[in-house]
Amino acid sequence: MFYFKRLLYGNFVKKKMKLLVLGSSGLMAGLFFAYACSVNPGLGRLSDAGYLAAMQSINRAILNPVFLLVFTGTALLLPVSAYRIFERPASLPFYLLLAASILYVVGVFGLTMICNVPLNDRLDAFNLSAASPEALARMRTAFEDPWNAWNLVRTIAAILAFLVAAMAYLTPLKANNS
Repeated sequence: MFYFKRLLYGNFVKKKMKLLVLGSSGLMAGLFFAYACSVNPGLGRLSDAGYLAAMQSINRAILNPVFLLVFTGTALLLPVSAYRIFERPASLPFYLLLAASILYVVGVFGLTMICNVPLNDRLDAFNLSAASPEALARMRTAFEDPWNAWNLVRTIAAILAFLVAAMAYLTPLKANNS
């Protein structure tokens, strides 16, 4: 039992947890940032049919094991990392990891599930080949602006979650720790 506890809470696991938390939250922040500043503006230049077809393809392609592991893993790793360093009295790094957890779980994961996924599902159900030019224009209007707005919010939340988690790991747990 002692070996298991030492393994779970030892320096080796702490260092790996830091790497996993910062790596996964950084990857998600980078993904959303890339969409916000390059993918979405590029797709915005396409025709209605081209834009909708591209978004359908992207939305289907992103549902893969690697993305889902990092996306959901970050939502689990951040709160677990905060829990692992909790002591009484609570330290600044704990509060920073708690804040990063809330930012990610609510502002990235939750917002994706409540806002972006329903938009993606509606777009996925839309039959592009049977749609008139007017129907394509209506679908694009109903999809593009809300999706991009929510993506910008989750991009900001993801970047802040990453930065706050990094601050937590750069802040000593106690005044005499480094």
